[in-house]
Amino acid sequence: MKLGFVSAILPDLSLEEVFAFARDNGFSTVELMCWPVGKAERRYAGVTHLDVARFTADDAGRVRELAERHGVGISALGYYPNPLVADEAEAGVYLEHIKKVISAAALLGITQMNTFIGRDPVLPLKDNWARFDERWPAIIRHAEAAGVRIGIENCPMFFSEDEWPGGKNLATSPQRWRELFRRQPSRALGLNYDPSHLVWQMMDYLEPLREFADRIHHVHAKDVSIDRRKLDDVGILATPLEYHQPKLPGRGEVDWGRFFSLLGEVGYRGPVCIEVEDRAYEATLESRQAALRESGEYLRQFIPG
Repeated sequence: MKLGFVSAILPDLSLEEVFAFARDNGFSTVELMCWPVGKAERRYAGVTHLDVARFTADDAGRVRELAERHGVGISALGYYPNPLVADEAEAGVYLEHIKKVISAAALLGITQMNTFIGRDPVLPLKDNWARFDERWPAIIRHAEAAGVRIGIENCPMFFSEDEWPGGKNLATSPQRWRELFRRQPSRALGLNYDPSHLVWQMMDYLEPLREFADRIHHVHAKDVSIDRRKLDDVGILATPLEYHQPKLPGRGEVDWGRFFSLLGEVGYRGPVCIEVEDRAYEATLESRQAALRESGEYLRQFIPG
Protein backbone atom coordinates (compact mmCIF):
# COMPACT_ATOMS: atom_id res chain seq x y z
CA MET A 1 0.00 0.00 0.00
CA LYS A 2 1.11 3.57 -0.67
CA LEU A 3 0.17 6.39 1.70
CA GLY A 4 -0.80 9.73 0.20
CA PHE A 5 -3.34 12.51 0.50
CA VAL A 6 -6.12 14.23 -1.42
CA SER A 7 -4.89 17.56 -2.78
CA ALA A 8 -8.23 19.35 -2.17
CA ILE A 9 -7.05 20.51 1.26
CA LEU A 10 -4.12 22.45 -0.27
CA PRO A 11 -5.79 24.83 -2.75
CA ASP A 12 -3.22 27.50 -1.88
CA LEU A 13 -0.37 25.46 -3.37
CA SER A 14 0.66 24.96 -6.98
CA LEU A 15 1.04 21.47 -8.41
CA GLU A 16 4.79 21.58 -7.90
CA GLU A 17 4.35 22.78 -4.32
CA VAL A 18 1.93 19.90 -3.65
CA PHE A 19 4.50 17.40 -4.91
CA ALA A 20 7.24 19.08 -2.86
CA PHE A 21 5.13 18.96 0.30
CA ALA A 22 4.39 15.28 -0.29
CA ARG A 23 8.07 14.50 -0.81
CA ASP A 24 9.25 16.48 2.21
CA ASN A 25 6.71 14.79 4.50
CA GLY A 26 7.13 11.18 3.47
CA PHE A 27 4.04 10.74 1.29
CA SER A 28 4.53 8.57 -1.76
CA THR A 29 1.43 9.52 -3.73
CA VAL A 30 -1.25 12.21 -4.19
CA GLU A 31 -4.80 12.23 -5.54
CA LEU A 32 -4.88 15.37 -7.67
CA MET A 33 -8.03 17.47 -7.91
CA CYS A 34 -9.16 18.30 -11.42
CA TRP A 35 -12.17 20.60 -11.08
CA PRO A 36 -12.80 23.02 -13.94
CA VAL A 37 -11.11 26.32 -13.29
CA GLY A 38 -13.58 28.64 -11.57
CA LYS A 39 -15.59 29.17 -8.42
CA ALA A 40 -16.10 26.30 -5.98
CA GLU A 41 -19.63 24.91 -5.71
CA ARG A 42 -19.20 23.75 -2.11
CA ARG A 43 -16.58 23.07 0.55
CA TYR A 44 -13.57 21.08 -0.71
CA ALA A 45 -14.69 21.52 -4.32
CA GLY A 46 -13.37 23.72 -7.08
CA VAL A 47 -9.69 22.88 -6.52
CA THR A 48 -7.69 22.60 -9.72
CA HIS A 49 -4.21 21.16 -9.37
CA LEU A 50 -4.50 19.74 -12.87
CA ASP A 51 -6.46 21.59 -15.54
CA VAL A 52 -7.70 18.87 -17.88
CA ALA A 53 -9.84 21.09 -20.10
CA ARG A 54 -7.33 21.07 -22.97
CA PHE A 55 -4.83 18.54 -21.65
CA THR A 56 -2.32 17.28 -24.22
CA ALA A 57 0.38 14.62 -24.40
CA ASP A 58 2.96 17.38 -23.94
CA ASP A 59 1.15 18.53 -20.78
CA ALA A 60 1.16 14.96 -19.53
CA GLY A 61 4.89 14.69 -20.15
CA ARG A 62 5.55 17.82 -18.11
CA VAL A 63 3.41 16.57 -15.21
CA ARG A 64 5.10 13.15 -15.25
CA GLU A 65 8.52 14.80 -15.21
CA LEU A 66 7.51 16.98 -12.28
CA ALA A 67 6.21 14.00 -10.31
CA GLU A 68 9.32 11.94 -11.06
CA ARG A 69 11.61 14.79 -10.07
CA HIS A 70 9.98 14.90 -6.65
CA GLY A 71 9.71 11.14 -6.33
CA VAL A 72 5.94 11.25 -5.80
CA GLY A 73 3.29 9.25 -7.62
CA ILE A 74 -0.24 10.19 -8.64
CA SER A 75 -2.76 7.78 -7.14
CA ALA A 76 -5.71 9.11 -9.13
CA LEU A 77 -7.29 12.17 -10.66
CA GLY A 78 -10.30 13.37 -8.69
CA TYR A 79 -13.45 15.29 -9.63
CA TYR A 80 -16.64 14.97 -7.55
CA PRO A 81 -19.75 16.62 -9.07
CA ASN A 82 -23.37 15.42 -9.21
CA PRO A 83 -23.86 13.85 -12.67
CA LEU A 84 -27.49 12.91 -11.89
CA VAL A 85 -28.58 16.48 -11.22
CA ALA A 86 -32.05 17.33 -12.58
CA ASP A 87 -30.90 19.96 -15.08
CA GLU A 88 -29.71 18.08 -18.17
CA ALA A 89 -27.50 20.91 -19.40
CA GLU A 90 -25.74 21.11 -16.03
CA ALA A 91 -25.37 17.33 -15.95
CA GLY A 92 -23.90 17.43 -19.44
CA VAL A 93 -21.14 19.75 -18.24
CA TYR A 94 -20.27 17.35 -15.42
CA LEU A 95 -20.35 14.27 -17.60
CA GLU A 96 -18.13 15.81 -20.27
CA HIS A 97 -15.63 16.92 -17.67
CA ILE A 98 -15.53 13.43 -16.17
CA LYS A 99 -14.60 12.18 -19.64
CA LYS A 100 -11.83 14.78 -19.82
CA VAL A 101 -10.47 13.66 -16.46
CA ILE A 102 -10.47 10.06 -17.66
CA SER A 103 -8.68 11.05 -20.87
CA ALA A 104 -6.08 13.04 -18.93
CA ALA A 105 -5.46 10.05 -16.66
CA ALA A 106 -4.86 7.89 -19.70
CA LEU A 107 -2.36 10.40 -21.13
CA LEU A 108 -0.54 10.42 -17.80
CA GLY A 109 -0.42 6.64 -17.68
CA ILE A 110 -2.58 6.63 -14.54
CA THR A 111 -5.22 3.94 -14.36
CA GLN A 112 -7.52 5.62 -11.84
CA MET A 113 -9.98 8.50 -11.58
CA ASN A 114 -12.39 9.10 -8.69
CA THR A 115 -15.83 10.70 -8.64
CA PHE A 116 -19.48 10.36 -7.49
CA ILE A 117 -22.37 8.59 -9.25
CA GLY A 118 -24.60 11.49 -8.22
CA ARG A 119 -28.27 11.60 -7.26
CA ASP A 120 -31.27 13.87 -7.52
CA PRO A 121 -32.15 14.11 -3.82
CA VAL A 122 -35.85 14.77 -4.39
CA LEU A 123 -36.51 11.85 -6.74
CA PRO A 124 -37.38 8.31 -5.60
CA LEU A 125 -34.58 5.80 -5.78
CA LYS A 126 -36.02 3.96 -8.80
CA ASP A 127 -36.07 7.17 -10.83
CA ASN A 128 -32.46 7.89 -9.93
CA TRP A 129 -31.45 4.42 -11.10
CA ALA A 130 -33.27 5.07 -14.36
CA ARG A 131 -31.31 8.29 -14.78
CA PHE A 132 -28.08 6.42 -14.00
CA ASP A 133 -28.92 3.96 -16.78
CA GLU A 134 -29.29 6.87 -19.19
CA ARG A 135 -26.22 8.89 -18.30
CA TRP A 136 -23.50 6.54 -17.08
CA PRO A 137 -22.99 3.86 -19.76
CA ALA A 138 -21.18 6.28 -22.07
CA ILE A 139 -18.81 7.27 -19.25
CA ILE A 140 -18.02 3.64 -18.48
CA ARG A 141 -17.40 2.85 -22.17
CA HIS A 142 -15.06 5.85 -22.33
CA ALA A 143 -13.15 4.58 -19.30
CA GLU A 144 -12.90 1.07 -20.73
CA ALA A 145 -11.52 2.39 -24.01
CA ALA A 146 -8.98 4.53 -22.14
CA GLY A 147 -7.88 1.73 -19.82
CA VAL A 148 -8.86 3.79 -16.77
CA ARG A 149 -10.83 2.61 -13.74
CA ILE A 150 -13.48 4.76 -12.04
CA GLY A 151 -13.59 4.76 -8.25
CA ILE A 152 -16.94 5.89 -6.83
CA GLU A 153 -16.63 7.37 -3.36
CA ASN A 154 -19.32 6.12 -0.98
CA CYS A 155 -20.14 9.53 0.50
CA PRO A 156 -23.93 10.10 0.66
CA MET A 157 -23.45 13.83 0.02
CA PHE A 158 -26.20 14.44 2.53
CA PHE A 159 -25.07 17.03 5.04
CA SER A 160 -27.28 20.07 4.65
CA GLU A 161 -30.89 20.99 3.99
CA ASP A 162 -30.37 21.58 0.26
CA GLU A 163 -29.34 17.90 -0.06
CA TRP A 164 -32.50 16.66 1.70
CA PRO A 165 -33.94 14.05 1.74
CA GLY A 166 -31.88 11.61 -0.34
CA GLY A 167 -28.44 13.15 -0.66
CA LYS A 168 -26.55 13.64 -3.91
CA ASN A 169 -24.80 10.31 -4.40
CA LEU A 170 -26.39 6.90 -4.96
CA ALA A 171 -23.44 4.68 -4.06
CA THR A 172 -23.73 4.81 -0.27
CA SER A 173 -24.19 1.23 0.99
CA PRO A 174 -23.48 -2.42 0.16
CA GLN A 175 -27.03 -2.88 -1.09
CA ARG A 176 -26.59 0.05 -3.50
CA TRP A 177 -23.16 -1.19 -4.59
CA ARG A 178 -24.62 -4.57 -5.53
CA GLU A 179 -27.27 -2.83 -7.61
CA LEU A 180 -24.68 -0.54 -9.17
CA PHE A 181 -22.53 -3.46 -10.30
CA ARG A 182 -25.55 -5.48 -11.41
CA ARG A 183 -26.55 -2.67 -13.73
CA GLN A 184 -22.99 -1.99 -14.86
CA PRO A 185 -20.82 -5.09 -14.34
CA SER A 186 -17.83 -3.53 -16.10
CA ARG A 187 -14.61 -3.95 -14.11
CA ALA A 188 -13.82 -0.36 -15.03
CA LEU A 189 -16.31 0.63 -12.32
CA GLY A 190 -15.43 0.22 -8.65
CA LEU A 191 -15.23 1.94 -5.28
CA ASN A 192 -13.16 4.68 -3.73
CA TYR A 193 -13.74 3.29 -0.23
CA ASP A 194 -14.05 5.68 2.72
CA PRO A 195 -14.87 3.89 6.00
CA SER A 196 -15.98 7.06 7.78
CA HIS A 197 -19.14 7.41 5.68
CA LEU A 198 -20.33 3.99 6.79
CA VAL A 199 -19.65 4.84 10.43
CA TRP A 200 -21.93 7.87 10.57
CA GLN A 201 -24.62 5.90 8.76
CA MET A 202 -24.40 3.41 11.69
CA MET A 203 -23.09 0.63 9.40
CA ASP A 204 -20.31 -1.94 9.56
CA TYR A 205 -17.28 -0.49 7.78
CA LEU A 206 -15.16 -3.67 7.92
CA GLU A 207 -17.29 -6.52 6.52
CA PRO A 208 -17.84 -4.84 3.11
CA LEU A 209 -14.09 -5.04 2.55
CA ARG A 210 -14.53 -8.81 2.17
CA GLU A 211 -17.53 -8.78 -0.14
CA PHE A 212 -16.27 -6.01 -2.40
CA ALA A 213 -12.55 -6.73 -2.27
CA ASP A 214 -12.25 -6.97 -6.04
CA ARG A 215 -14.14 -3.69 -6.51
CA ILE A 216 -12.06 -1.51 -4.18
CA HIS A 217 -9.97 0.58 -6.56
CA HIS A 218 -8.84 3.32 -4.18
CA VAL A 219 -9.15 4.15 -0.48
CA HIS A 220 -9.71 7.42 1.39
CA ALA A 221 -8.54 7.71 4.99
CA LYS A 222 -10.85 9.97 6.95
CA ASP A 223 -12.26 9.53 10.44
CA VAL A 224 -15.51 10.69 12.03
CA SER A 225 -16.76 11.47 15.50
CA ILE A 226 -20.37 10.87 16.50
CA ASP A 227 -21.83 12.94 19.29
CA ARG A 228 -24.10 10.39 20.93
CA ARG A 229 -25.72 13.01 23.15
CA LYS A 230 -26.76 15.04 20.12
CA LEU A 231 -27.81 11.92 18.24
CA ASP A 232 -30.04 10.96 21.15
CA ASP A 233 -31.50 14.46 21.02
CA VAL A 234 -32.12 14.87 17.26
CA GLY A 235 -32.36 11.27 16.03
CA ILE A 236 -31.02 9.54 12.95
CA LEU A 237 -33.44 11.42 10.66
CA ALA A 238 -31.78 14.77 11.37
CA THR A 239 -29.37 16.27 8.87
CA PRO A 240 -26.14 14.36 9.58
CA LEU A 241 -23.94 17.30 10.57
CA GLU A 242 -26.23 17.77 13.57
CA TYR A 243 -24.67 14.69 15.17
CA HIS A 244 -21.35 13.96 13.48
CA GLN A 245 -18.14 15.68 12.35
CA PRO A 246 -15.30 14.56 10.04
CA LYS A 247 -12.03 14.08 11.92
CA LEU A 248 -8.41 13.25 11.25
CA PRO A 249 -7.54 9.54 11.32
CA GLY A 250 -7.14 8.45 14.93
CA ARG A 251 -9.43 11.15 16.30
CA GLY A 252 -12.72 9.40 15.68
CA GLU A 253 -14.58 6.11 15.61
CA VAL A 254 -12.62 4.10 13.02
CA ASP A 255 -10.39 1.30 14.33
CA TRP A 256 -7.56 1.83 11.86
CA GLY A 257 -5.57 -1.18 13.05
CA ARG A 258 -8.46 -3.53 12.25
CA PHE A 259 -9.23 -1.65 9.04
CA PHE A 260 -5.71 -1.94 7.62
CA SER A 261 -5.38 -5.53 8.83
CA LEU A 262 -8.49 -6.60 6.95
CA LEU A 263 -7.63 -4.43 3.95
CA GLY A 264 -4.37 -6.32 3.65
CA GLU A 265 -6.05 -9.69 4.20
CA VAL A 266 -8.43 -9.18 1.27
CA GLY A 267 -5.50 -8.38 -1.00
CA TYR A 268 -5.67 -4.63 -1.36
CA ARG A 269 -2.31 -3.20 -2.42
CA GLY A 270 -3.34 0.18 -3.77
CA PRO A 271 -3.13 3.77 -2.53
CA VAL A 272 -4.59 5.05 0.72
CA CYS A 273 -5.08 8.81 0.55
CA ILE A 274 -5.76 10.98 3.60
CA GLU A 275 -8.75 13.26 3.12
CA VAL A 276 -8.75 16.19 5.53
CA GLU A 277 -12.17 17.66 6.30
CA ASP A 278 -11.61 18.30 10.00
CA ARG A 279 -12.76 21.88 10.62
CA ALA A 280 -10.48 22.20 13.63
CA TYR A 281 -7.57 22.30 11.18
CA GLU A 282 -8.98 24.50 8.41
CA ALA A 283 -8.03 28.01 9.53
CA THR A 284 -4.68 28.34 7.76
CA LEU A 285 -2.46 26.60 5.25
CA GLU A 286 -0.07 25.79 8.07
CA SER A 287 -2.77 24.08 10.13
CA ARG A 288 -3.96 22.05 7.14
CA GLN A 289 -0.41 20.96 6.40
CA ALA A 290 -0.05 20.03 10.06
CA ALA A 291 -3.21 17.92 9.75
CA LEU A 292 -1.64 15.95 6.91
CA ARG A 293 1.59 15.46 8.83
CA GLU A 294 -0.25 14.26 11.94
CA SER A 295 -2.47 11.93 9.92
CA GLY A 296 0.48 10.51 8.03
CA GLU A 297 2.46 9.86 11.19
CA TYR A 298 -0.52 8.13 12.78
CA LEU A 299 -1.40 5.90 9.82
CA ARG A 300 2.14 4.75 9.00
CA GLN A 301 2.11 2.45 12.01
CA PHE A 302 -0.55 0.33 10.30
CA ILE A 303 0.93 0.18 6.78
CA PRO A 304 3.40 -2.63 6.00
CA GLY A 305 6.82 -1.27 5.12
